[in-house]
Amino acid sequence: MNLREHRIPADTFSDLAAGGGGVTAARLLAATQYSKHVLLVRGVVDTARTTGHPQAGDARRGYDILTAVQAGHPEAVDAVLRYPSVGAWARHTVRRLSEPGAPAVPAQLGALAAAAALRSGTACTVEVPVTDGVVTLPSVGQVLVPGGAAVATIRCSPEGAEVAGDGFRIEISASSGTDTPGWRPLRALAAEAGGRRLRVLVDDLDPYRMPGSAALSGRLDASRLAYWQSTLDSAWDLLVRHHTAVADETATVVSVFAPMAPENGGQSSASSRETFGCVALSEPLDGCSLAVTLAHEVQHAKLSALLDVVALLAPDDGSRHYAPWRDDPRPLGGLLQGAYAYLGVTEFWRRQRAHEKGKAAVLASAEFAQWREAARMVCGTLAGSGRLTEAGEIFLAGMIARLDGCAAEPVPGEALTLAREASRRHRDRWVERNRRSA
Repeated sequence: MNLREHRIPADTFSDLAAGGGGVTAARLLAATQYSKHVLLVRGVVDTARTTGHPQAGDARRGYDILTAVQAGHPEAVDAVLRYPSVGAWARHTVRRLSEPGAPAVPAQLGALAAAAALRSGTACTVEVPVTDGVVTLPSVGQVLVPGGAAVATIRCSPEGAEVAGDGFRIEISASSGTDTPGWRPLRALAAEAGGRRLRVLVDDLDPYRMPGSAALSGRLDASRLAYWQSTLDSAWDLLVRHHTAVADETATVVSVFAPMAPENGGQSSASSRETFGCVALSEPLDGCSLAVTLAHEVQHAKLSALLDVVALLAPDDGSRHYAPWRDDPRPLGGLLQGAYAYLGVTEFWRRQRAHEKGKAAVLASAEFAQWREAARMVCGTLAGSGRLTEAGEIFLAGMIARLDGCAAEPVPGEALTLAREASRRHRDRWVERNRRSA
Protein backbone atom coordinates (compact mmCIF):
# COMPACT_ATOMS: atom_id res chain seq x y z
CA MET A 1 0.00 0.00 0.00
CA ASN A 2 2.01 2.88 -1.35
CA LEU A 3 1.87 6.38 0.12
CA ARG A 4 3.15 9.71 -1.05
CA GLU A 5 3.71 13.04 0.59
CA HIS A 6 0.87 15.51 0.11
CA ARG A 7 1.29 19.22 -0.47
CA ILE A 8 -1.34 21.84 -1.24
CA PRO A 9 -0.30 24.04 -4.20
CA ALA A 10 -0.56 27.79 -3.57
CA ASP A 11 -3.28 28.34 -6.15
CA THR A 12 -5.36 25.46 -4.75
CA PHE A 13 -4.90 26.85 -1.24
CA SER A 14 -6.14 30.25 -2.43
CA ASP A 15 -9.16 28.69 -4.12
CA LEU A 16 -10.00 26.79 -0.94
CA ALA A 17 -9.61 29.93 1.17
CA ALA A 18 -12.21 31.66 -1.00
CA GLY A 19 -14.61 28.82 -0.23
CA GLY A 20 -14.16 26.91 -3.48
CA GLY A 21 -11.51 24.65 -4.88
CA GLY A 22 -13.63 22.55 -7.22
CA VAL A 23 -12.89 19.01 -8.29
CA THR A 24 -9.12 19.57 -8.36
CA ALA A 25 -8.96 20.49 -4.67
CA ALA A 26 -11.58 17.90 -3.70
CA ARG A 27 -9.60 15.08 -5.32
CA LEU A 28 -6.37 16.22 -3.71
CA LEU A 29 -7.99 16.38 -0.27
CA ALA A 30 -9.61 12.97 -0.78
CA ALA A 31 -6.16 11.58 -1.62
CA THR A 32 -4.77 12.91 1.67
CA GLN A 33 -7.54 11.14 3.55
CA TYR A 34 -6.86 7.86 1.75
CA SER A 35 -3.22 8.08 2.83
CA LYS A 36 -4.31 8.81 6.40
CA HIS A 37 -6.54 5.74 6.42
CA VAL A 38 -3.75 3.53 5.07
CA LEU A 39 -1.40 4.79 7.78
CA LEU A 40 -4.00 4.25 10.49
CA VAL A 41 -4.82 0.71 9.32
CA ARG A 42 -1.13 -0.14 9.27
CA GLY A 43 -0.88 1.48 12.69
CA VAL A 44 -3.44 -1.01 14.02
CA VAL A 45 -1.22 -3.90 12.96
CA ASP A 46 1.98 -2.39 14.30
CA THR A 47 0.53 -1.13 17.59
CA ALA A 48 -1.20 -4.45 18.28
CA ARG A 49 2.14 -6.19 17.77
CA THR A 50 4.27 -3.79 19.84
CA THR A 51 1.79 -3.80 22.73
CA GLY A 52 1.49 -7.59 22.68
CA HIS A 53 -2.27 -7.56 22.18
CA PRO A 54 -3.73 -11.10 22.03
CA GLN A 55 -5.38 -10.30 18.67
CA ALA A 56 -2.14 -9.08 17.07
CA GLY A 57 -1.83 -12.24 14.96
CA ASP A 58 -5.43 -11.96 13.78
CA ALA A 59 -4.87 -8.33 12.82
CA ARG A 60 -1.77 -9.28 10.84
CA ARG A 61 -3.62 -12.07 9.01
CA GLY A 62 -6.42 -9.68 8.11
CA TYR A 63 -3.91 -7.16 6.82
CA ASP A 64 -2.14 -9.81 4.73
CA ILE A 65 -5.43 -10.91 3.16
CA LEU A 66 -6.26 -7.28 2.41
CA THR A 67 -2.87 -6.91 0.71
CA ALA A 68 -3.42 -10.10 -1.32
CA VAL A 69 -6.84 -8.91 -2.50
CA GLN A 70 -5.31 -5.57 -3.45
CA ALA A 71 -2.86 -7.29 -5.79
CA GLY A 72 -5.71 -8.52 -7.99
CA HIS A 73 -8.47 -6.05 -7.24
CA PRO A 74 -7.05 -2.71 -6.10
CA GLU A 75 -10.39 -0.96 -6.65
CA ALA A 76 -12.10 -3.18 -4.06
CA VAL A 77 -9.47 -2.50 -1.39
CA ASP A 78 -9.49 1.18 -2.31
CA ALA A 79 -13.26 1.35 -1.72
CA VAL A 80 -12.91 -0.26 1.71
CA LEU A 81 -9.93 1.80 2.85
CA ARG A 82 -11.56 5.05 1.73
CA TYR A 83 -14.77 4.22 3.55
CA PRO A 84 -15.37 6.91 6.20
CA SER A 85 -15.93 4.62 9.19
CA VAL A 86 -12.66 2.76 8.54
CA GLY A 87 -10.64 5.84 9.45
CA ALA A 88 -12.64 6.37 12.64
CA TRP A 89 -12.36 2.70 13.66
CA ALA A 90 -8.61 2.56 12.97
CA ARG A 91 -7.91 5.79 14.86
CA HIS A 92 -10.01 4.65 17.82
CA THR A 93 -8.30 1.25 17.84
CA VAL A 94 -4.76 2.64 17.72
CA ARG A 95 -5.61 4.99 20.58
CA ARG A 96 -7.15 2.22 22.70
CA LEU A 97 -4.25 -0.13 22.00
CA SER A 98 -1.93 2.52 23.39
CA GLU A 99 -3.91 2.78 26.64
CA PRO A 100 -3.06 -0.08 29.03
CA GLY A 101 -6.14 -2.13 29.82
CA ALA A 102 -8.42 -0.33 27.36
CA PRO A 103 -10.61 -2.67 25.26
CA ALA A 104 -9.66 -2.82 21.57
CA VAL A 105 -10.53 -5.14 18.70
CA PRO A 106 -7.67 -5.05 16.17
CA ALA A 107 -8.96 -8.35 14.73
CA GLN A 108 -11.66 -6.24 13.03
CA LEU A 109 -9.03 -5.92 10.28
CA GLY A 110 -10.29 -9.33 9.20
CA ALA A 111 -13.70 -7.79 8.53
CA LEU A 112 -12.06 -5.14 6.32
CA ALA A 113 -10.38 -7.93 4.38
CA ALA A 114 -13.66 -9.83 4.08
CA ALA A 115 -15.42 -6.69 2.82
CA ALA A 116 -12.80 -6.23 0.09
CA ALA A 117 -12.94 -9.93 -0.83
CA LEU A 118 -16.73 -9.85 -1.00
CA ARG A 119 -16.71 -6.71 -3.16
CA SER A 120 -14.22 -8.27 -5.59
CA GLY A 121 -15.39 -11.89 -5.58
CA THR A 122 -12.03 -13.07 -4.26
CA ALA A 123 -11.96 -16.51 -2.69
CA CYS A 124 -10.59 -16.48 0.86
CA THR A 125 -11.36 -17.58 4.40
CA VAL A 126 -10.99 -15.23 7.34
CA GLU A 127 -11.98 -15.24 11.00
CA VAL A 128 -13.71 -12.09 12.21
CA PRO A 129 -14.76 -10.87 15.67
CA VAL A 130 -18.41 -10.65 16.67
CA THR A 131 -19.19 -7.47 18.62
CA ASP A 132 -22.53 -7.07 20.37
CA GLY A 133 -24.00 -9.84 18.24
CA VAL A 134 -22.98 -8.45 14.85
CA VAL A 135 -20.15 -8.59 12.34
CA THR A 136 -19.74 -5.25 10.59
CA LEU A 137 -18.26 -5.32 7.09
CA PRO A 138 -17.40 -1.68 6.33
CA SER A 139 -18.92 -0.39 3.05
CA VAL A 140 -20.90 -3.63 2.61
CA GLY A 141 -23.25 -4.40 5.50
CA GLN A 142 -23.76 -6.19 8.78
CA VAL A 143 -24.23 -9.84 9.77
CA LEU A 144 -26.55 -10.64 12.67
CA VAL A 145 -24.93 -13.51 14.57
CA PRO A 146 -27.13 -15.64 16.86
CA GLY A 147 -26.23 -17.34 20.09
CA GLY A 148 -23.63 -15.06 21.64
CA ALA A 149 -20.69 -16.25 19.50
CA ALA A 150 -17.46 -14.23 19.86
CA VAL A 151 -15.92 -15.24 16.52
CA ALA A 152 -17.27 -16.14 13.09
CA THR A 153 -15.63 -17.52 9.97
CA ILE A 154 -16.30 -15.86 6.61
CA ARG A 155 -15.70 -17.88 3.45
CA CYS A 156 -15.75 -15.64 0.39
CA SER A 157 -16.12 -16.82 -3.20
CA PRO A 158 -17.02 -15.24 -6.57
CA GLU A 159 -20.68 -16.06 -5.82
CA GLY A 160 -20.85 -14.32 -2.43
CA ALA A 161 -19.95 -15.38 1.07
CA GLU A 162 -20.91 -17.67 3.92
CA VAL A 163 -20.64 -16.65 7.54
CA ALA A 164 -20.49 -19.64 9.87
CA GLY A 165 -19.92 -20.44 13.51
CA ASP A 166 -21.14 -22.65 16.29
CA GLY A 167 -24.69 -23.57 15.27
CA PHE A 168 -25.23 -20.99 12.53
CA ARG A 169 -24.62 -20.44 8.82
CA ILE A 170 -25.61 -17.25 7.01
CA GLU A 171 -25.42 -16.55 3.27
CA ILE A 172 -24.61 -12.98 2.22
CA SER A 173 -24.20 -11.10 -1.06
CA ALA A 174 -22.53 -7.79 -1.80
CA SER A 175 -24.76 -7.15 -4.80
CA SER A 176 -28.14 -7.49 -3.10
CA GLY A 177 -29.68 -4.44 -1.45
CA THR A 178 -32.37 -6.47 0.29
CA ASP A 179 -32.35 -7.73 3.86
CA THR A 180 -32.25 -11.50 4.23
CA PRO A 181 -32.22 -13.64 7.39
CA GLY A 182 -29.10 -12.66 9.32
CA TRP A 183 -27.91 -10.15 6.73
CA ARG A 184 -28.47 -6.37 6.46
CA PRO A 185 -26.73 -4.80 3.46
CA LEU A 186 -26.00 -1.11 3.11
CA ARG A 187 -28.31 0.49 0.57
CA ALA A 188 -27.43 3.09 -2.04
CA LEU A 189 -29.08 6.27 -3.24
CA ALA A 190 -28.22 7.63 -6.67
CA ALA A 191 -29.26 10.75 -8.55
CA GLU A 192 -28.43 12.03 -12.01
CA ALA A 193 -29.02 15.41 -13.65
CA GLY A 194 -27.35 17.27 -16.49
CA GLY A 195 -24.86 14.47 -17.08
CA ARG A 196 -23.66 14.58 -13.47
CA ARG A 197 -24.21 11.71 -11.06
CA LEU A 198 -24.11 11.34 -7.28
CA ARG A 199 -24.11 8.00 -5.51
CA VAL A 200 -24.07 7.62 -1.74
CA LEU A 201 -24.46 4.70 0.63
CA VAL A 202 -26.96 5.07 3.44
CA ASP A 203 -25.10 3.81 6.48
CA ASP A 204 -27.57 3.13 9.27
CA LEU A 205 -25.50 0.25 10.70
CA ASP A 206 -21.78 0.84 11.24
CA PRO A 207 -20.99 1.77 14.87
CA TYR A 208 -18.18 4.08 13.67
CA ARG A 209 -20.19 5.91 10.99
CA MET A 210 -20.29 9.17 13.00
CA PRO A 211 -18.19 9.11 16.18
CA GLY A 212 -19.52 10.98 19.17
CA SER A 213 -23.05 11.46 17.86
CA ALA A 214 -25.83 10.28 20.13
CA ALA A 215 -28.52 11.29 17.64
CA LEU A 216 -28.04 8.62 14.98
CA SER A 217 -31.25 6.92 13.93
CA GLY A 218 -31.82 3.21 13.43
CA ARG A 219 -32.45 1.25 10.25
CA LEU A 220 -34.55 3.14 7.68
CA ASP A 221 -37.57 1.25 6.42
CA ALA A 222 -38.38 1.06 2.71
CA SER A 223 -40.83 3.98 2.73
CA ARG A 224 -38.38 6.36 4.44
CA LEU A 225 -35.57 5.25 2.13
CA ALA A 226 -37.80 6.02 -0.85
CA TYR A 227 -38.44 9.50 0.59
CA TRP A 228 -34.70 10.11 0.94
CA GLN A 229 -34.27 9.05 -2.69
CA SER A 230 -36.93 11.43 -4.00
CA THR A 231 -35.51 14.28 -1.91
CA LEU A 232 -32.00 13.58 -3.18
CA ASP A 233 -33.29 13.64 -6.76
CA SER A 234 -34.72 17.11 -6.15
CA ALA A 235 -31.61 18.38 -4.34
CA TRP A 236 -29.24 17.06 -6.97
CA ASP A 237 -31.24 18.64 -9.80
CA LEU A 238 -31.10 21.99 -7.99
CA LEU A 239 -27.35 21.74 -7.34
CA VAL A 240 -26.52 20.76 -10.90
CA ARG A 241 -28.68 23.52 -12.39
CA HIS A 242 -27.67 26.41 -10.13
CA HIS A 243 -24.64 25.36 -8.03
CA THR A 244 -22.46 23.34 -10.38
CA ALA A 245 -19.22 23.73 -8.41
CA VAL A 246 -20.94 22.51 -5.22
CA ALA A 247 -22.40 19.56 -7.14
CA ASP A 248 -18.97 18.61 -8.45
CA GLU A 249 -17.34 18.88 -5.03
CA THR A 250 -20.17 16.90 -3.44
CA ALA A 251 -19.87 14.10 -5.99
CA THR A 252 -16.12 13.94 -5.33
CA VAL A 253 -16.21 14.17 -1.53
CA VAL A 254 -19.52 12.81 -0.19
CA SER A 255 -19.93 9.04 -0.29
CA VAL A 256 -22.11 8.24 2.75
CA PHE A 257 -25.25 9.55 4.44
CA ALA A 258 -25.70 8.57 8.09
CA PRO A 259 -29.34 9.21 9.08
CA MET A 260 -29.89 11.11 12.32
CA ALA A 261 -32.93 11.57 14.51
CA PRO A 262 -34.26 15.15 14.26
CA GLU A 263 -33.52 17.52 17.14
CA ASN A 264 -36.48 19.47 18.53
CA GLY A 265 -38.52 18.58 15.46
CA GLY A 266 -36.14 20.43 13.14
CA GLN A 267 -33.41 19.45 10.72
CA SER A 268 -29.83 18.84 11.80
CA SER A 269 -26.58 17.71 10.22
CA ALA A 270 -23.02 16.96 11.29
CA SER A 271 -19.60 16.00 10.00
CA SER A 272 -16.56 14.55 11.74
CA ARG A 273 -12.88 15.05 11.04
CA GLU A 274 -12.53 11.29 11.56
CA THR A 275 -15.02 10.29 8.85
CA PHE A 276 -14.19 12.25 5.70
CA GLY A 277 -16.94 11.69 3.13
CA CYS A 278 -19.76 10.96 5.58
CA VAL A 279 -22.57 13.45 6.19
CA ALA A 280 -24.83 12.71 9.15
CA LEU A 281 -28.21 14.36 8.73
CA SER A 282 -31.79 14.08 9.84
CA GLU A 283 -34.50 13.45 7.29
CA PRO A 284 -34.44 16.36 4.81
CA LEU A 285 -37.45 18.64 4.73
CA ASP A 286 -37.24 19.07 0.96
CA GLY A 287 -34.79 19.20 -1.92
CA CYS A 288 -33.62 22.75 -1.24
CA SER A 289 -32.90 22.06 2.42
CA LEU A 290 -30.86 19.00 1.45
CA ALA A 291 -28.99 20.99 -1.19
CA VAL A 292 -27.97 23.70 1.29
CA THR A 293 -27.02 21.01 3.83
CA LEU A 294 -24.66 19.49 1.28
CA ALA A 295 -23.21 22.92 0.49
CA HIS A 296 -22.62 23.37 4.22
CA GLU A 297 -21.18 19.95 5.00
CA VAL A 298 -18.87 19.72 2.00
CA GLN A 299 -17.17 22.84 3.38
CA HIS A 300 -16.57 21.08 6.69
CA ALA A 301 -15.14 18.07 4.85
CA LYS A 302 -12.74 20.19 2.79
CA LEU A 303 -11.50 22.17 5.77
CA SER A 304 -11.09 19.09 7.97
CA ALA A 305 -8.99 17.40 5.30
CA LEU A 306 -6.94 20.55 4.75
CA LEU A 307 -6.20 20.76 8.48
CA ASP A 308 -4.58 17.32 8.31
CA VAL A 309 -2.02 18.84 5.91
CA VAL A 310 -1.74 22.51 6.91
CA ALA A 311 -1.97 23.95 10.44
CA LEU A 312 -4.12 27.08 10.40
CA LEU A 313 -4.47 27.64 14.16
CA ALA A 314 -2.23 27.27 17.18
CA PRO A 315 -3.37 24.68 19.75
CA ASP A 316 -6.57 25.49 21.64
CA ASP A 317 -5.92 28.10 24.32
CA GLY A 318 -9.14 27.39 26.20
CA SER A 319 -10.92 30.56 25.08
CA ARG A 320 -14.59 30.33 24.05
CA HIS A 321 -16.56 32.70 21.84
CA TYR A 322 -19.96 33.54 20.41
CA ALA A 323 -20.94 31.82 17.17
CA PRO A 324 -24.17 33.04 15.51
CA TRP A 325 -25.15 29.51 14.53
CA ARG A 326 -24.63 27.73 17.85
CA ASP A 327 -26.21 27.83 21.29
CA ASP A 328 -22.93 27.17 23.12
CA PRO A 329 -19.64 29.12 23.33
CA ARG A 330 -17.16 27.76 20.80
CA PRO A 331 -13.38 27.29 20.69
CA LEU A 332 -11.44 29.01 17.94
CA GLY A 333 -11.22 25.78 15.94
CA GLY A 334 -15.01 25.51 16.03
CA LEU A 335 -15.30 29.14 14.93
CA LEU A 336 -13.08 28.50 11.93
CA GLN A 337 -15.06 25.42 10.94
CA GLY A 338 -18.35 27.26 11.33
CA ALA A 339 -17.27 30.37 9.45
CA TYR A 340 -15.98 28.27 6.57
CA ALA A 341 -19.19 26.24 6.42
CA TYR A 342 -21.33 29.37 6.48
CA LEU A 343 -19.18 30.95 3.78
CA GLY A 344 -20.44 28.05 1.66
CA VAL A 345 -24.02 28.66 2.84
CA THR A 346 -23.68 32.37 2.03
CA GLU A 347 -22.54 31.57 -1.49
CA PHE A 348 -25.39 29.08 -1.91
CA TRP A 349 -28.02 31.70 -1.07
CA ARG A 350 -26.24 34.37 -3.13
CA ARG A 351 -26.78 32.21 -6.20
CA GLN A 352 -30.12 30.70 -5.21
CA ARG A 353 -31.86 34.00 -4.55
CA ALA A 354 -31.56 34.83 -8.26
CA HIS A 355 -33.73 31.81 -9.06
CA GLU A 356 -36.54 32.46 -6.55
CA LYS A 357 -39.62 34.63 -6.91
CA GLY A 358 -41.93 36.49 -4.57
CA LYS A 359 -41.72 35.67 -0.88
CA ALA A 360 -39.24 32.86 -1.55
CA ALA A 361 -36.85 35.38 -3.11
CA VAL A 362 -37.12 37.62 -0.04
CA LEU A 363 -36.41 34.69 2.29
CA ALA A 364 -33.45 33.58 0.18
CA SER A 365 -32.01 37.11 0.29
CA ALA A 366 -32.56 37.18 4.05
CA GLU A 367 -30.58 33.94 4.40
CA PHE A 368 -27.82 35.43 2.25
CA ALA A 369 -27.69 38.60 4.33
CA GLN A 370 -27.82 36.84 7.70
CA TRP A 371 -25.04 34.36 7.00
CA ARG A 372 -22.67 36.74 5.20
CA GLU A 373 -22.76 39.02 8.25
CA ALA A 374 -22.49 36.13 10.70
CA ALA A 375 -19.51 34.53 8.96
CA ARG A 376 -17.77 37.91 8.56
CA MET A 377 -18.24 38.72 12.24
CA VAL A 378 -16.68 35.42 13.28
CA CYS A 379 -13.80 36.00 10.87
CA GLY A 380 -13.17 39.21 12.77
CA THR A 381 -13.01 37.27 16.04
CA LEU A 382 -10.51 34.87 14.48
CA ALA A 383 -8.42 37.70 13.02
CA GLY A 384 -8.11 39.32 16.46
CA SER A 385 -7.36 36.12 18.33
CA GLY A 386 -3.60 36.09 17.84
CA ARG A 387 -3.82 32.30 17.36
CA LEU A 388 -3.56 32.03 13.58
CA THR A 389 -0.50 30.51 11.98
CA GLU A 390 1.05 32.25 8.98
CA ALA A 391 -0.90 29.91 6.69
CA GLY A 392 -4.01 30.56 8.79
CA GLU A 393 -3.70 34.31 8.29
CA ILE A 394 -3.47 33.84 4.53
CA PHE A 395 -6.44 31.46 4.56
CA LEU A 396 -8.57 33.79 6.69
CA ALA A 397 -7.71 36.73 4.44
CA GLY A 398 -9.11 34.76 1.51
CA MET A 399 -12.32 34.05 3.42
CA ILE A 400 -12.69 37.70 4.42
CA ALA A 401 -12.13 38.93 0.87
CA ARG A 402 -14.86 36.64 -0.41
CA LEU A 403 -17.29 37.64 2.35
CA ASP A 404 -16.56 41.34 1.80
CA GLY A 405 -17.42 40.81 -1.85
CA CYS A 406 -20.75 39.32 -0.79
CA ALA A 407 -21.34 42.24 1.59
CA ALA A 408 -21.10 44.66 -1.35
CA GLU A 409 -24.09 43.04 -3.07
CA PRO A 410 -27.41 44.88 -2.58
CA VAL A 411 -30.18 43.17 -0.60
CA PRO A 412 -33.82 44.30 -0.46
CA GLY A 413 -34.76 46.19 2.69
CA GLU A 414 -37.38 43.64 3.73
CA ALA A 415 -34.79 40.86 3.56
CA LEU A 416 -32.26 42.89 5.54
CA THR A 417 -34.84 43.48 8.26
CA LEU A 418 -35.62 39.77 8.47
CA ALA A 419 -31.91 38.89 8.61
CA ARG A 420 -31.09 41.39 11.33
CA GLU A 421 -34.09 40.37 13.41
CA ALA A 422 -33.10 36.69 13.19
CA SER A 423 -29.54 37.56 14.22
CA ARG A 424 -30.76 39.67 17.14
CA ARG A 425 -33.07 36.88 18.39
CA HIS A 426 -30.24 34.35 18.26
CA ARG A 427 -27.86 36.63 20.15
CA ASP A 428 -30.47 37.36 22.82
CA ARG A 429 -31.21 33.64 23.29
CA TRP A 430 -27.49 32.85 23.41
CA VAL A 431 -26.84 35.46 26.09
CA GLU A 432 -29.77 34.29 28.20
CA ARG A 433 -28.90 30.61 27.81
CA ASN A 434 -25.25 31.05 28.72
CA ARG A 435 -25.99 33.45 31.56
CA ARG A 436 -28.15 30.72 33.15
CA SER A 437 -25.48 28.03 32.62
CA ALA A 438 -22.56 30.17 33.82
